Amino acid sequence: MQNQGGLRWVFLVAVAAVGLNLRPFIASIGPLAESIHAGTGLGSYGLAILTFVPMVLMGCVAFLGPGLQRIAGTRPVILSALATISLGTILRLFVSSGWMMIATAAVIGAGVAVVQAVFPGIIKRQFPDQAGPIAGLYSAMLLGGGALGAQASPVIADLTGSWRIGLASLAALGLVAVAVAWIALASDGPRNQEGNLVRNLLAKPRAWLLMVFFGLVNGGYTSVVVWLAPHYQQLGWGASASGSLLAIMAVFQAAAALILPVLACRNGMDRRPWLWFTLGCQFAGFVGFAFAPHAAPFAFVALTGAGLGGCFALSMVVALDHLADPAQATALSAVMQGGGFLLAATPPMIVSALHDLTGSFAAGWKWHLGSILIAAALTARLAPRGYAAAMPLAAAATNADRSFG
Repeated sequence: MQNQGGLRWVFLVAVAAVGLNLRPFIASIGPLAESIHAGTGLGSYGLAILTFVPMVLMGCVAFLGPGLQRIAGTRPVILSALATISLGTILRLFVSSGWMMIATAAVIGAGVAVVQAVFPGIIKRQFPDQAGPIAGLYSAMLLGGGALGAQASPVIADLTGSWRIGLASLAALGLVAVAVAWIALASDGPRNQEGNLVRNLLAKPRAWLLMVFFGLVNGGYTSVVVWLAPHYQQLGWGASASGSLLAIMAVFQAAAALILPVLACRNGMDRRPWLWFTLGCQFAGFVGFAFAPHAAPFAFVALTGAGLGGCFALSMVVALDHLADPAQATALSAVMQGGGFLLAATPPMIVSALHDLTGSFAAGWKWHLGSILIAAALTARLAPRGYAAAMPLAAAATNADRSFG
Protein backbone atom coordinates (compact mmCIF):
# COMPACT_ATOMS: atom_id res chain seq x y z
CA MET A 1 0.00 0.00 0.00
CA GLN A 2 1.28 3.50 -0.82
CA ASN A 3 1.34 5.98 2.02
CA GLN A 4 -0.51 8.71 0.13
CA GLY A 5 -3.85 10.46 0.23
CA GLY A 6 -6.95 8.43 0.89
CA LEU A 7 -5.09 5.15 1.21
CA ARG A 8 -3.40 6.43 4.37
CA TRP A 9 -6.79 7.19 5.88
CA VAL A 10 -8.13 3.80 4.88
CA PHE A 11 -5.17 2.20 6.61
CA LEU A 12 -5.82 4.27 9.76
CA VAL A 13 -9.42 3.03 9.75
CA ALA A 14 -8.06 -0.50 9.46
CA VAL A 15 -5.75 0.14 12.43
CA ALA A 16 -8.78 1.16 14.48
CA ALA A 17 -11.00 -1.71 13.30
CA VAL A 18 -8.35 -4.35 13.87
CA GLY A 19 -7.38 -3.00 17.29
CA LEU A 20 -10.99 -3.02 18.51
CA ASN A 21 -11.15 -6.81 18.12
CA LEU A 22 -8.22 -7.80 20.32
CA ARG A 23 -9.60 -7.39 23.88
CA PRO A 24 -13.43 -7.59 24.06
CA PHE A 25 -13.39 -11.37 24.44
CA ILE A 26 -11.34 -11.05 27.64
CA ALA A 27 -12.89 -7.91 29.13
CA SER A 28 -16.43 -9.27 28.72
CA ILE A 29 -15.82 -12.25 31.04
CA GLY A 30 -15.59 -10.46 34.40
CA PRO A 31 -18.97 -8.68 34.35
CA LEU A 32 -20.70 -11.92 33.31
CA ALA A 33 -18.71 -14.19 35.62
CA GLU A 34 -21.70 -15.23 37.74
CA SER A 35 -23.83 -16.02 34.69
CA ILE A 36 -21.00 -17.98 33.05
CA HIS A 37 -20.52 -19.93 36.27
CA ALA A 38 -24.22 -20.75 36.46
CA GLY A 39 -24.41 -21.75 32.81
CA THR A 40 -21.20 -23.78 32.49
CA GLY A 41 -20.15 -24.74 36.01
CA LEU A 42 -16.83 -22.92 35.70
CA GLY A 43 -15.59 -21.93 39.12
CA SER A 44 -12.89 -19.50 40.20
CA TYR A 45 -10.01 -21.37 38.55
CA GLY A 46 -12.10 -22.09 35.48
CA LEU A 47 -12.80 -18.40 34.96
CA ALA A 48 -9.09 -17.67 35.36
CA ILE A 49 -8.37 -20.30 32.73
CA LEU A 50 -10.53 -18.34 30.28
CA THR A 51 -7.75 -15.75 30.39
CA PHE A 52 -4.85 -18.14 30.97
CA VAL A 53 -5.44 -20.18 27.80
CA PRO A 54 -5.64 -17.28 25.31
CA MET A 55 -2.69 -15.55 26.96
CA VAL A 56 -0.56 -18.68 26.61
CA LEU A 57 -1.61 -18.91 22.98
CA MET A 58 -0.83 -15.23 22.48
CA GLY A 59 2.64 -15.96 23.80
CA CYS A 60 3.31 -19.13 21.82
CA VAL A 61 1.73 -18.08 18.53
CA ALA A 62 3.38 -14.64 18.66
CA PHE A 63 6.72 -16.31 17.98
CA LEU A 64 5.22 -17.95 14.89
CA GLY A 65 3.40 -14.88 13.56
CA PRO A 66 6.32 -13.38 11.62
CA GLY A 67 7.04 -16.77 10.07
CA LEU A 68 3.44 -17.13 8.95
CA GLN A 69 3.69 -13.68 7.42
CA ARG A 70 6.84 -14.72 5.56
CA ILE A 71 5.24 -17.87 4.20
CA ALA A 72 1.74 -16.64 3.33
CA GLY A 73 2.01 -12.85 3.09
CA THR A 74 0.66 -10.09 5.31
CA ARG A 75 -2.85 -9.74 3.94
CA PRO A 76 -3.89 -13.44 4.05
CA VAL A 77 -2.45 -13.82 7.55
CA ILE A 78 -4.32 -10.81 8.97
CA LEU A 79 -7.61 -11.68 7.24
CA SER A 80 -7.43 -15.30 8.40
CA ALA A 81 -6.66 -14.25 11.97
CA LEU A 82 -9.57 -11.80 12.06
CA ALA A 83 -11.90 -14.46 10.66
CA THR A 84 -10.70 -16.85 13.38
CA ILE A 85 -11.51 -14.27 16.08
CA SER A 86 -15.01 -13.82 14.63
CA LEU A 87 -15.59 -17.57 14.42
CA GLY A 88 -14.53 -18.19 18.02
CA THR A 89 -16.77 -15.36 19.22
CA ILE A 90 -19.79 -16.65 17.31
CA LEU A 91 -19.24 -20.14 18.73
CA ARG A 92 -19.88 -18.74 22.22
CA LEU A 93 -23.53 -18.62 21.25
CA PHE A 94 -23.59 -22.45 21.43
CA VAL A 95 -21.55 -22.99 24.60
CA SER A 96 -23.09 -25.51 26.99
CA SER A 97 -20.16 -26.55 29.18
CA GLY A 98 -16.98 -25.26 30.71
CA TRP A 99 -14.65 -27.00 28.29
CA MET A 100 -16.55 -25.54 25.32
CA MET A 101 -16.16 -22.07 26.79
CA ILE A 102 -12.43 -22.63 27.22
CA ALA A 103 -12.22 -23.95 23.65
CA THR A 104 -13.72 -20.73 22.29
CA ALA A 105 -11.19 -18.76 24.32
CA ALA A 106 -8.43 -20.81 22.68
CA VAL A 107 -9.77 -20.20 19.15
CA ILE A 108 -10.09 -16.45 19.72
CA GLY A 109 -6.74 -16.26 21.47
CA ALA A 110 -4.96 -17.90 18.53
CA GLY A 111 -6.37 -15.34 16.12
CA VAL A 112 -5.52 -12.44 18.42
CA ALA A 113 -1.98 -13.73 18.84
CA VAL A 114 -1.29 -13.70 15.11
CA VAL A 115 -2.64 -10.17 14.68
CA GLN A 116 -0.60 -8.87 17.61
CA ALA A 117 2.58 -10.47 16.29
CA VAL A 118 2.26 -9.07 12.77
CA PHE A 119 0.39 -5.78 12.95
CA PRO A 120 2.99 -3.57 14.73
CA GLY A 121 5.46 -4.34 11.95
CA ILE A 122 2.86 -3.35 9.34
CA ILE A 123 2.50 -0.01 11.13
CA LYS A 124 6.29 0.42 11.14
CA ARG A 125 6.42 -0.24 7.40
CA GLN A 126 3.48 1.99 6.46
CA PHE A 127 4.43 4.91 8.75
CA PRO A 128 8.20 4.65 9.35
CA ASP A 129 8.45 8.26 10.59
CA GLN A 130 5.24 8.20 12.65
CA ALA A 131 5.31 4.68 14.06
CA GLY A 132 5.00 5.90 17.67
CA PRO A 133 1.74 7.87 17.31
CA ILE A 134 0.18 5.25 15.01
CA ALA A 135 1.17 2.51 17.45
CA GLY A 136 -0.56 4.65 20.07
CA LEU A 137 -3.73 4.69 17.97
CA TYR A 138 -3.54 0.91 17.58
CA SER A 139 -3.03 0.45 21.33
CA ALA A 140 -5.83 2.89 22.14
CA MET A 141 -8.31 1.05 19.95
CA LEU A 142 -7.13 -2.30 21.31
CA LEU A 143 -7.79 -1.16 24.85
CA GLY A 144 -10.95 0.71 23.83
CA GLY A 145 -12.23 -2.62 22.54
CA GLY A 146 -11.89 -3.86 26.10
CA ALA A 147 -14.15 -1.02 27.26
CA LEU A 148 -16.69 -1.91 24.61
CA GLY A 149 -16.66 -5.57 25.57
CA ALA A 150 -16.95 -4.89 29.30
CA GLN A 151 -19.89 -2.54 28.84
CA ALA A 152 -21.77 -3.96 25.84
CA SER A 153 -21.78 -7.64 26.79
CA PRO A 154 -23.65 -7.32 30.12
CA VAL A 155 -26.06 -4.76 28.62
CA ILE A 156 -26.89 -7.06 25.69
CA ALA A 157 -27.12 -10.00 28.07
CA ASP A 158 -29.63 -8.08 30.20
CA LEU A 159 -31.66 -7.06 27.15
CA THR A 160 -31.79 -10.54 25.65
CA GLY A 161 -31.77 -12.57 28.86
CA SER A 162 -28.79 -14.58 27.56
CA TRP A 163 -25.15 -14.21 28.52
CA ARG A 164 -24.27 -16.29 25.44
CA ILE A 165 -25.80 -13.67 23.15
CA GLY A 166 -24.01 -10.98 25.15
CA LEU A 167 -20.66 -12.61 24.41
CA ALA A 168 -21.37 -13.73 20.85
CA SER A 169 -22.64 -10.31 19.76
CA LEU A 170 -19.05 -9.07 19.80
CA ALA A 171 -18.47 -11.04 16.59
CA ALA A 172 -19.93 -8.05 14.72
CA LEU A 173 -16.68 -6.19 15.43
CA GLY A 174 -14.70 -8.95 13.77
CA LEU A 175 -16.82 -8.99 10.64
CA VAL A 176 -16.39 -5.24 10.23
CA ALA A 177 -12.62 -5.58 10.70
CA VAL A 178 -12.42 -8.30 8.04
CA ALA A 179 -14.20 -6.04 5.55
CA VAL A 180 -12.02 -3.01 6.31
CA ALA A 181 -8.77 -4.98 6.28
CA TRP A 182 -9.76 -6.57 2.97
CA ILE A 183 -9.85 -3.09 1.46
CA ALA A 184 -6.93 -1.51 3.30
CA LEU A 185 -4.21 -4.16 3.18
CA ALA A 186 -2.34 -4.67 -0.07
CA SER A 187 -1.41 -8.15 -1.20
CA ASP A 188 2.34 -8.60 -0.78
CA GLY A 189 2.54 -12.36 -1.38
CA PRO A 190 4.78 -14.84 0.42
CA ARG A 191 8.41 -14.05 1.08
CA ASN A 192 11.12 -16.56 0.42
CA GLN A 193 14.11 -15.10 2.25
CA GLU A 194 15.98 -17.48 4.49
CA GLY A 195 17.01 -17.07 8.07
CA ASN A 196 15.46 -16.85 11.50
CA LEU A 197 15.53 -13.37 12.96
CA VAL A 198 13.35 -14.38 15.90
CA ARG A 199 15.88 -17.00 16.97
CA ASN A 200 18.70 -14.46 16.71
CA LEU A 201 16.77 -11.96 18.81
CA LEU A 202 16.16 -14.57 21.51
CA ALA A 203 19.93 -14.69 21.97
CA LYS A 204 19.93 -11.02 22.98
CA PRO A 205 19.52 -10.14 26.70
CA ARG A 206 17.58 -7.02 25.71
CA ALA A 207 14.85 -9.15 24.14
CA TRP A 208 14.44 -11.02 27.43
CA LEU A 209 14.35 -7.75 29.39
CA LEU A 210 11.55 -6.50 27.15
CA MET A 211 9.67 -9.78 27.54
CA VAL A 212 9.81 -9.63 31.35
CA PHE A 213 8.82 -5.96 31.42
CA PHE A 214 5.91 -6.50 29.04
CA GLY A 215 4.78 -9.56 31.01
CA LEU A 216 4.78 -7.74 34.35
CA VAL A 217 2.73 -4.85 32.96
CA ASN A 218 0.21 -7.02 31.13
CA GLY A 219 -0.09 -9.33 34.12
CA GLY A 220 -1.70 -6.41 35.92
CA TYR A 221 -4.10 -5.98 33.02
CA THR A 222 -5.12 -9.64 32.87
CA SER A 223 -5.76 -9.77 36.61
CA VAL A 224 -7.86 -6.62 36.55
CA VAL A 225 -10.06 -7.63 33.62
CA VAL A 226 -10.73 -11.04 35.19
CA TRP A 227 -11.09 -10.16 38.87
CA LEU A 228 -11.92 -6.46 39.31
CA ALA A 229 -15.62 -6.96 38.55
CA PRO A 230 -15.91 -10.04 40.84
CA HIS A 231 -13.98 -8.08 43.49
CA TYR A 232 -16.59 -5.32 43.54
CA GLN A 233 -19.45 -7.80 43.14
CA GLN A 234 -18.15 -9.42 46.33
CA LEU A 235 -18.41 -5.97 47.90
CA GLY A 236 -22.06 -5.71 46.87
CA TRP A 237 -21.97 -4.23 43.36
CA GLY A 238 -24.16 -5.59 40.55
CA ALA A 239 -22.95 -7.01 37.23
CA SER A 240 -23.70 -3.89 35.17
CA ALA A 241 -22.17 -1.55 37.75
CA SER A 242 -19.00 -3.59 38.03
CA GLY A 243 -18.86 -3.81 34.24
CA SER A 244 -19.04 -0.02 34.15
CA LEU A 245 -15.92 0.14 36.30
CA LEU A 246 -14.08 -1.95 33.71
CA ALA A 247 -15.46 0.17 30.91
CA ILE A 248 -14.32 3.39 32.58
CA MET A 249 -10.91 1.87 33.19
CA ALA A 250 -10.63 0.85 29.55
CA VAL A 251 -11.63 4.35 28.38
CA PHE A 252 -8.73 5.77 30.37
CA GLN A 253 -6.51 3.04 29.01
CA ALA A 254 -7.41 3.99 25.47
CA ALA A 255 -6.98 7.72 26.09
CA ALA A 256 -3.55 7.24 27.67
CA ALA A 257 -2.48 4.84 24.93
CA LEU A 258 -3.42 7.43 22.32
CA ILE A 259 -2.00 10.54 24.00
CA LEU A 260 1.15 9.45 25.84
CA PRO A 261 3.07 8.09 22.81
CA VAL A 262 2.48 11.43 21.05
CA LEU A 263 3.79 13.35 24.06
CA ALA A 264 6.68 10.95 24.57
CA CYS A 265 7.76 11.26 20.93
CA ARG A 266 8.07 15.04 21.13
CA ASN A 267 11.18 15.12 23.31
CA GLY A 268 13.75 12.75 21.88
CA MET A 269 13.62 8.97 22.23
CA ASP A 270 13.88 8.52 25.98
CA ARG A 271 10.52 7.06 27.00
CA ARG A 272 11.58 6.18 30.56
CA PRO A 273 10.09 9.21 32.37
CA TRP A 274 6.74 8.46 30.76
CA LEU A 275 7.04 4.77 31.61
CA TRP A 276 7.73 5.62 35.25
CA PHE A 277 4.74 7.96 35.24
CA THR A 278 2.43 5.20 33.97
CA LEU A 279 3.83 2.72 36.49
CA GLY A 280 3.17 5.26 39.25
CA CYS A 281 -0.45 5.56 38.12
CA GLN A 282 -0.82 1.79 38.24
CA PHE A 283 0.72 1.64 41.70
CA ALA A 284 -1.71 4.24 43.04
CA GLY A 285 -4.68 2.40 41.56
CA PHE A 286 -3.71 -0.98 42.97
CA VAL A 287 -3.09 0.60 46.40
CA GLY A 288 -6.69 1.81 46.29
CA PHE A 289 -8.05 -1.61 45.29
CA ALA A 290 -6.06 -3.33 48.04
CA PHE A 291 -6.53 -0.98 50.99
CA ALA A 292 -9.60 1.22 50.41
CA PRO A 293 -11.74 -0.12 47.55
CA HIS A 294 -14.83 1.85 48.61
CA ALA A 295 -13.02 5.19 49.01
CA ALA A 296 -12.86 6.30 45.37
CA PRO A 297 -13.36 3.35 43.02
CA PHE A 298 -13.81 5.49 39.91
CA ALA A 299 -10.58 7.36 40.62
CA PHE A 300 -8.77 4.08 41.21
CA VAL A 301 -9.93 2.56 37.91
CA ALA A 302 -9.06 5.79 36.09
CA LEU A 303 -5.51 5.77 37.48
CA THR A 304 -5.06 2.07 36.83
CA GLY A 305 -6.44 2.37 33.32
CA ALA A 306 -4.25 5.33 32.42
CA GLY A 307 -1.22 3.54 33.80
CA LEU A 308 -1.89 0.22 32.08
CA GLY A 309 -2.89 1.74 28.74
CA GLY A 310 -0.05 4.22 28.59
CA CYS A 311 2.51 1.62 29.61
CA PHE A 312 1.24 -0.88 27.02
CA ALA A 313 1.47 1.64 24.18
CA LEU A 314 4.86 2.95 25.26
CA SER A 315 6.18 -0.61 25.49
CA MET A 316 5.23 -1.13 21.85
CA VAL A 317 6.95 2.14 20.93
CA VAL A 318 10.12 1.19 22.81
CA ALA A 319 10.30 -2.14 20.96
CA LEU A 320 9.88 -0.37 17.60
CA ASP A 321 12.48 2.24 18.61
CA HIS A 322 15.19 -0.38 19.01
CA LEU A 323 15.37 -1.31 15.32
CA ALA A 324 14.86 0.92 12.28
CA ASP A 325 14.22 -1.90 9.83
CA PRO A 326 10.48 -2.84 9.78
CA ALA A 327 11.26 -6.57 9.45
CA GLN A 328 13.48 -6.52 12.50
CA ALA A 329 11.04 -4.34 14.44
CA THR A 330 8.23 -6.82 13.66
CA ALA A 331 10.31 -9.69 14.97
CA LEU A 332 11.34 -7.86 18.15
CA SER A 333 7.75 -6.85 18.83
CA ALA A 334 6.68 -10.47 18.34
CA VAL A 335 9.38 -11.72 20.70
CA MET A 336 8.47 -9.15 23.36
CA GLN A 337 4.79 -10.03 23.12
CA GLY A 338 5.42 -13.76 22.92
CA GLY A 339 7.37 -14.02 26.13
CA GLY A 340 5.41 -11.22 27.75
CA PHE A 341 2.00 -12.79 27.25
CA LEU A 342 3.27 -16.15 28.49
CA LEU A 343 4.24 -14.40 31.72
CA ALA A 344 0.98 -12.43 31.80
CA ALA A 345 -1.05 -15.64 31.68
CA THR A 346 -0.23 -16.60 35.28
CA PRO A 347 -1.20 -13.57 37.47
CA PRO A 348 -4.98 -14.20 37.28
CA MET A 349 -4.32 -17.72 38.56
CA ILE A 350 -2.17 -16.32 41.36
CA VAL A 351 -4.86 -13.79 42.33
CA SER A 352 -7.42 -16.59 42.30
CA ALA A 353 -5.26 -18.75 44.57
CA LEU A 354 -4.68 -15.87 46.99
CA HIS A 355 -8.41 -15.17 47.03
CA ASP A 356 -9.17 -18.77 47.90
CA LEU A 357 -6.58 -18.66 50.70
CA THR A 358 -7.65 -15.35 52.21
CA GLY A 359 -11.27 -14.92 51.09
CA SER A 360 -10.39 -11.51 49.65
CA PHE A 361 -8.90 -10.08 46.48
CA ALA A 362 -6.79 -7.60 48.45
CA ALA A 363 -3.85 -10.00 48.69
CA GLY A 364 -3.73 -10.31 44.91
CA TRP A 365 -3.70 -6.54 44.41
CA LYS A 366 -0.87 -6.26 46.95
CA TRP A 367 1.07 -8.90 45.01
CA HIS A 368 0.78 -6.73 41.92
CA LEU A 369 2.33 -3.80 43.76
CA GLY A 370 5.54 -5.82 43.93
CA SER A 371 5.35 -6.56 40.21
CA ILE A 372 5.04 -2.84 39.44
CA LEU A 373 8.14 -2.06 41.50
CA ILE A 374 10.12 -4.68 39.56
CA ALA A 375 8.92 -3.20 36.27
CA ALA A 376 10.00 0.26 37.45
CA ALA A 377 13.48 -1.05 38.20
CA LEU A 378 13.74 -2.67 34.75
CA THR A 379 12.72 0.60 33.10
CA ALA A 380 16.06 2.12 34.10
CA ARG A 381 17.72 -0.22 31.58
CA LEU A 382 15.76 1.19 28.63
CA ALA A 383 17.93 4.20 27.87
CA PRO A 384 17.91 4.90 24.10
CA ARG A 385 21.67 5.40 23.98
CA GLY A 386 21.96 1.67 24.68
CA TYR A 387 19.68 0.49 21.87
CA ALA A 388 22.44 -0.02 19.31
CA ALA A 389 24.60 -1.96 21.73
CA ALA A 390 21.65 -4.04 22.91
CA MET A 391 20.68 -5.04 19.35
CA PRO A 392 24.00 -5.38 17.46
CA LEU A 393 22.67 -7.16 14.37
CA ALA A 394 25.55 -7.47 11.91
CA ALA A 395 24.93 -6.34 8.36
CA ALA A 396 25.40 -9.83 6.97
CA ALA A 397 22.99 -11.32 9.47
CA THR A 398 20.50 -8.56 8.79
CA ASN A 399 20.43 -9.30 5.08
CA ALA A 400 20.08 -13.02 5.67
CA ASP A 401 17.44 -12.68 8.33
CA ARG A 402 14.89 -10.40 6.67
CA SER A 403 12.41 -13.18 6.89
CA PHE A 404 9.66 -11.38 8.71
CA GLY A 405 9.09 -8.04 7.08
